[in-house]
Amino acid sequence: MEPGPRRRRSRPLVAAFLRDPGSGRVYRRGKLIGTGAFSRCYKLTDMSTGAMFALKVVPRGGAGAGRLRPRGKVEREIALHSRLRHRNIVAFHGHFADRDHVYMVLEYCSRQSLAHVLRARQTLTEPEVRYYLRGLISGLRYLHQRCIVHRDLKLSNFFLNKNMEVKIGDLGLAAKVGPGGRCHGVLCGTPNFLAPEVVSRNGHSRQSDIWALGCIMYTVLTGAPPFMASPLSEMYQNIREGHYPEPAHLSPNARRLIARLLAPNPAERPSLDHLLQDDFFTQGFTPDRLPAYSCHSPPIFTAAPPLGRIFRKVGQLLLTQCRPPCKYHRAHACLTPATCTHLPTCTHLPTCTHLLPAHTCPPAHTCHLHTLAHLHTPATCTHLPPAHTCYLHTPATCTHLPTCTHLLPAHTCPPAHTCYLHTPAHLHTPATCTHLPTCTHQLPAHMRESVGITPM
Repeated sequence: MEPGPRRRRSRPLVAAFLRDPGSGRVYRRGKLIGTGAFSRCYKLTDMSTGAMFALKVVPRGGAGAGRLRPRGKVEREIALHSRLRHRNIVAFHGHFADRDHVYMVLEYCSRQSLAHVLRARQTLTEPEVRYYLRGLISGLRYLHQRCIVHRDLKLSNFFLNKNMEVKIGDLGLAAKVGPGGRCHGVLCGTPNFLAPEVVSRNGHSRQSDIWALGCIMYTVLTGAPPFMASPLSEMYQNIREGHYPEPAHLSPNARRLIARLLAPNPAERPSLDHLLQDDFFTQGFTPDRLPAYSCHSPPIFTAAPPLGRIFRKVGQLLLTQCRPPCKYHRAHACLTPATCTHLPTCTHLPTCTHLLPAHTCPPAHTCHLHTLAHLHTPATCTHLPPAHTCYLHTPATCTHLPTCTHLLPAHTCPPAHTCYLHTPAHLHTPATCTHLPTCTHQLPAHMRESVGITPM
């Protein structure tokens, strides 16, 4: 009798509800959100708080109930990851185990990974690549400062949270470097992103992770890894020699940085500390954040930085330091409320919202001109810009009118900036007003003299 086909051994099922014996917390397992070579990842909900997490599940492989195997791969990952605290590294919240599995409670990244983004987009724009690389460099520098090399940097291990912040995850192959700055010469990682020294079995180093950054940058800008060949031996030969198709459609700064990152000699690759000083970063626009729709559509950058910011600052300085006066060319006497079309438009009067006395403050663009005892009614001025209301009580010299919220009658104003409000009947002395700095509207000299006001 011929033996039948060998039945594939199925993985143990993960329970719908899980209890952490250490903390006593109960979790509800949600849908499957990712799979790896040795693990699966589920959405997880804390039943007491409703908080969302990601649950990484690793089969135990024959260990005793409730106990972890000593010096194993999972234990090394937990020991490394549980000590890390950085905004660009997936947060580790705890772990526990049962007879069949080891469970790691991790930060939940709702926007999935950069691999999902590239699958939907095909390629990314250079501003997006700068944004993502800044986060990856920050997280990778944190690891390297603690003598940890990731050894498996790839798009599916870079996760995005709801705010589109990039996070380095899956530290299953991460390891501490020795005194010489290298790990033992084990060939591990994703073949397309392996550095020449790793392919030659000289071990991983910090520079091997930097090589992987170059492969990632190339991939997201072109849509394909730099080293693609069959058989595998030919691809490894291209990696050793640094042979890859140079993308002509990229900017010169992008091509130069890729060439630096993919230098076959590790000593010629830039360090993380100097990487952000490259022209690709300093001479190109990097957005502060990306919209969520950029996961499936190219983002639209409306600003024109950095020149836009420079011009905006220069404009603000010019407006604050060089304010030319706005003069009346003609005086008008209006006996009844009338539309005044001869008042010039003044662009230097900011918004004044509350002008007292209230009973004389008509809406919209109103200008009160109380001149030679002939004008005691409001005259509507069509040339004042919106919400810019000005009170000119005749031969009044006011040289500052920025944003003012309360303009009081002259006799009630406390001391500060002097404003001369002279009406023909009862105001013949200067009144001090704190809320009326400079007003550039002045009456002609012959009208000031007619009411007995001498120039200052």
